[in-house]
Amino acid sequence: MSTLQCGSYRLSLDRPLLMGIVNLTPDSFSGDGLVGHVDDAIRHARQQLEAGSDILDIGAESSRPGAVPTPEDEELRRLIPVLREITTWGVPVSVDTYKPAVMRAALEAGASMINDITGMARQGALDAVAGGNCAVCVMHMQGEPGTMQQAPNYDDVVGEVRAFLDGCVARCRAAGIARDRLVIDPGFGFGKTLRHNLALFRALPDGALGDLPLLVGVSRKSMLGAITGRPVEQRLASSVAAALMAAQKGAKILRVHDVAATRDALAVWSAIEQGESS
Repeated sequence: MSTLQCGSYRLSLDRPLLMGIVNLTPDSFSGDGLVGHVDDAIRHARQQLEAGSDILDIGAESSRPGAVPTPEDEELRRLIPVLREITTWGVPVSVDTYKPAVMRAALEAGASMINDITGMARQGALDAVAGGNCAVCVMHMQGEPGTMQQAPNYDDVVGEVRAFLDGCVARCRAAGIARDRLVIDPGFGFGKTLRHNLALFRALPDGALGDLPLLVGVSRKSMLGAITGRPVEQRLASSVAAALMAAQKGAKILRVHDVAATRDALAVWSAIEQGESS
């Protein structure tokens, strides 16, 4: 599939797309949460856009390991004022939520994509998105954020993640969501050890996780800290390296904090390997 239907946008997948992260939480693992600061959040979103984001990804509930759920009304209070502004900028906006009521409100406010860490598992989630034309990203997670990293266990992590994602896609298709609206995410760091994450990463290029566009989000994550020994604020180089490798292995969307640096790395790769420059 060479394009993705993302609300009113038709996005080409001929090159990896950059999804710039905008956190509206008080406890983001990466330390960039902007809860309660609407102007600062909008300013950061603008910076992510100007740095080269093809999609902006807004999240108002933390899903870091150990996070506690955010009440629905609080999530909406954080999200909607920022969303109403940035959806006027002519760029697709993804909202990171698993709550059907938040999905509906986000789409009404102009969101183009729903990014669900639970794979559209909540009752009412499919109904919230099926009737429109938004893109839908379904992610794999073992457990739930509060406890997911306590004791992740798989017999075959690649096979089990593939089976889960296949089930999510089948439910979406049965609900009437077209294939060209769907994206899959193996969920790096969501109920997975470093060994599990590396096994999934190695499986990216051969279609072992499915034949839909892959979203990869490893930016600043603990797996990079485990490899490099660096704290979260010193993971720029490893984040860019991981994003570049994901692109080389066929990822179509790269969810990143450091958009400009990732964009530059992709430009160099494209110029060298594909004879292109931009």
